[in-house]
Amino acid sequence: MRRVVLVTGGSRGLGRQLVEAFSAAGHDVASCGRRQPSTPLSGEFFACDVRDPVEAAAVVDSVADRFGRIDVLVNNAGGTPYAAASEMSPRLFERVVALNLLGPFYVAQRANALMQGQAEGGVIVNIGSTAALRPAPNASAYVAAKAGLSGLTRALALEWAPKVRVNQVTVGLLRTELVEDTYGSDPAAVEATVPMGRLATGSDVAAACMMVASPELSYMTGAEIVVDGGGEIPSWLLKVAE
Repeated sequence: MRRVVLVTGGSRGLGRQLVEAFSAAGHDVASCGRRQPSTPLSGEFFACDVRDPVEAAAVVDSVADRFGRIDVLVNNAGGTPYAAASEMSPRLFERVVALNLLGPFYVAQRANALMQGQAEGGVIVNIGSTAALRPAPNASAYVAAKAGLSGLTRALALEWAPKVRVNQVTVGLLRTELVEDTYGSDPAAVEATVPMGRLATGSDVAAACMMVASPELSYMTGAEIVVDGGGEIPSWLLKVAE
């Protein structure tokens, strides 16, 4: 069934891979982001900073005006610079929380208002991070925001059912075009810590998003699906095995 899908943070990284995957599956896809795509991107792109509630609402309205509806929202926009908690400025902490927690709420709130009036309702999929489950150093704001997103997912699912379902796909170590910036020049060393022996791909995450958004799972809401290849083997256990 052809559906209208909005992906936030769609110009690069995981967001771009999600856009291409949904498009390849035959859906009408719109995406938004602060940066224009550096190369052509499937579907239609709208400039938007989801941290601004006015812009977040406007992009939902623009996509609805263009396509007549929104069936699936994928709240993907997120990320963080690394900074020690003892040295992080209040402004940086606020900006990270705004991008990873407030932005998803702003977009979801407007999308819900639209979806509640649609005959078939809609689905919101929040992209979480295993950082909320296994915190990493120098990412306190991101960890707190993503943990908050998990709680927000369950709260919105409770309030917006039965017309709108809200689920979360929580992602582990991920391979994107930014992989070397994230994991250094030897990602194979990182892959060795994952039980599945590799990093997650955009296709892995897109498959999970499509699954939880599928009409065949119409009873699933407030659920969190973890896509992390079995987690990461603790560094101390790797040292023991040497």
